[in-house]
Amino acid sequence: MKAMILNKIYDLTEDREPLELVDLLIPKPKENEILIKVSRCGVCHTELDEIEGRTPPPKFPIILGHEVVGYIEKSGEEANKFNIGDRVGVAWIFSACGKCDYCQNCKENLCENFKATGRDANGGYAEYMTVPEDFAYKIPDVFSDSEAAPLMCAGAIGYRSLRLTNLKDGQNFGLTGFGGSGHLVLKMVKYKFPNSKIYVFARSQEERQFALELGAFWSGDTTDESPEKLDSIIDTTPVWKPIVEALKNLKPGGRLVINAIRKEEIDKEYLLQLDYPSHLWLEKEIKSVANVERRDVIEFLELAARIPIQPEFQEYKLEDANIALLELKERKIRGAKVLRISN
Repeated sequence: MKAMILNKIYDLTEDREPLELVDLLIPKPKENEILIKVSRCGVCHTELDEIEGRTPPPKFPIILGHEVVGYIEKSGEEANKFNIGDRVGVAWIFSACGKCDYCQNCKENLCENFKATGRDANGGYAEYMTVPEDFAYKIPDVFSDSEAAPLMCAGAIGYRSLRLTNLKDGQNFGLTGFGGSGHLVLKMVKYKFPNSKIYVFARSQEERQFALELGAFWSGDTTDESPEKLDSIIDTTPVWKPIVEALKNLKPGGRLVINAIRKEEIDKEYLLQLDYPSHLWLEKEIKSVANVERRDVIEFLELAARIPIQPEFQEYKLEDANIALLELKERKIRGAKVLRISN
């Protein structure tokens, strides 16, 4: 099979082609696993964190990719949840122990033995991959393969982030950053909370205009002050500055949810500019998001099919994964980026 592999940590400002196209043997599913012929795989900012060394290091070489959509080709001896030919998706959560207190209380995302797709196990930047059947999800028929791919992470983690805001209908809601996840969250809020005003903060005029086209009430730069204070904000950016800027726009008792695996170090000095009275006082909260639970993926796919959400996306060939990643790094974004691996 063809696969794009990462062999080591790279600095993308110096090396523009971190992934190598190689031929590998098709993996064999273990007893509880399924073999998937990959159709599409979304490109996520977390892959940049993996490539540049901001996440716990994978065991090299590794196949990246955790927004996977494909078709079951083979099942292990104990795998009986799906049928051959079923279309399924795979998300960031590849597996968890199933035995610890977190797993027993539907919090697999916090399991010490949590394994991430495309970091701790080979992912979807390849023609085939395997995954435990309990961590694969039936894709609703309403979505094409390319539409479904970004739902597996950008959508699912966006859903989890929105759940953690505790937003109520009619409250003011903010989004800082407006890429693959942000535009899906906006669609969810429009459906679930029709009386809430949505304020979008983004550094590019193109992203701000895109947000208005999708129904945002207001859009401005990440450093702008919103016309009204907000009950909750989700930050989807890779840097620190928008966090500091967002906090000043929260109402007393408001909550900022940070939807990021890691933050880049380039502007860490902004943390020193936190001003307690204006940024944190009056019981403002900061909540981080850690991975996704299986129920996040299941519930989100059901919600996305009801709306129905239609993600904006750009397609690339598997061998052009480096191009897609660099465009993501350089913030050349309109919606999601998807690798087309098979027809």
